[in-house]
Amino acid sequence: MTAARRLVSLLVLLLALSAPAQAAEVLEAILDNGLKVLLLEDHRSPVATFQIWYRVGSRNERPGLTGLSHLLEHMMFKGTARFGPGVFATTIEQLGGQDNAFTSQDYTAYFVNLAADRLDVVLELEADRVQHLLLDPKAFEAERRVVLEERRTRTEDDPVSAMAEELGAIAFRLHPYGLPIIGYKEDIERLTVEDLRAWYRAYYAPSNALVVAVGDFNAAELLEKIRKAFGAIPRGPDPPPVRVVEPGQDGERRVVVKKQEARLAFVFMGYLTPNHASPDSFALDVLATILAAGRSSRLYQGLVYEQRLALDAGGDYSFLASDPDLFTFYASVLPGKTVEEVERALLAEVERLKTEPVTDEELARAKNQIDAGFVFRQDSVFRRAMTLARFELAGDWRLMDRYLPGIRAVTPADLLRVARTYFDPDRRNTGILLPLASHGPAVPDR
Repeated sequence: MTAARRLVSLLVLLLALSAPAQAAEVLEAILDNGLKVLLLEDHRSPVATFQIWYRVGSRNERPGLTGLSHLLEHMMFKGTARFGPGVFATTIEQLGGQDNAFTSQDYTAYFVNLAADRLDVVLELEADRVQHLLLDPKAFEAERRVVLEERRTRTEDDPVSAMAEELGAIAFRLHPYGLPIIGYKEDIERLTVEDLRAWYRAYYAPSNALVVAVGDFNAAELLEKIRKAFGAIPRGPDPPPVRVVEPGQDGERRVVVKKQEARLAFVFMGYLTPNHASPDSFALDVLATILAAGRSSRLYQGLVYEQRLALDAGGDYSFLASDPDLFTFYASVLPGKTVEEVERALLAEVERLKTEPVTDEELARAKNQIDAGFVFRQDSVFRRAMTLARFELAGDWRLMDRYLPGIRAVTPADLLRVARTYFDPDRRNTGILLPLASHGPAVPDR
């Protein structure tokens, strides 16, 4: 074992020993109205995070009604009859806390981080807006303009985001994972207050929500306060399930996007892969680390440092996605190099995973990297709550106890088998981004 490997292994061991035990301490409850509650005491500092997650995101949308979940997230801060516009954020700020929210493919989450002895105020605010959101038409029109501007700056005028949106659209022909979380411009412009009100009624119900809190409190006492604040809220109807299954892919799909704003050409690739429900998911997660996670990854080392073809390279795998999603990777094209060179180099690294076993040292380094990242996240009450929530929404928070053992059990043979199974050229989706001014090098439509 090299000195570097010994140091990393020792660091991971020390972190694991110092991290608070989690599984045995989680207080789990389901209220009569279906609200799931997970509470975890952490008395290292006098702070807490309170999070409420709703099982709704762009995955629940359809063409013509995209962007509903994200727009409703914005409107959740526009007040109720009891607490008017801006009161939520102002109240939390006056208490010295921070609040925010985010929307993903699979869920919409709201969180508040503040002194633990101020949690009663958060319970009152959250319980009120899950029942009595105003959805004022004037506020809606103003927020629609905000979202349209957000889409313009973050997608339409951002070449990389625009390319990622196009890649999703060709990779998913039926499944809503192909829809942008922020929504299409044309849909956002046509959404109505009634569309939002129907979405709110369908998905913002206790039976479709998860409350997670981590911090310096007594869990049993906090549970009773949550029961008092949320327990009388009606359960609400069960939202319609997402039944769409993406059909098989029988050949590579390609898209070329040309953008005036682009300064560099980019090459994107994605393969449809299973989520955590598959035994192969652990090997896929390790493959993502080896291939595309950070500057020590094969793509960065090979394309940026060694071959000097790219300015950047990386990728991602969605282990906890609700449905099979894309294993993606990318590289930006260094000025003076061609898209074809970079694409060949990317594919060469993929083929290498299918033909050459990963060395024991490289595999150990990837496992240690995943292990250390997972343990480091437990040092923050916010991240601990996020981890609990994400595993719970994936099926059960206890799945997190099997995550690191699953990662540690991955072998070089597993990596070869999984790479050969899922990195099939006929299952590849390729996107090319070209600067419009120069039009870039010619790209064959294969």
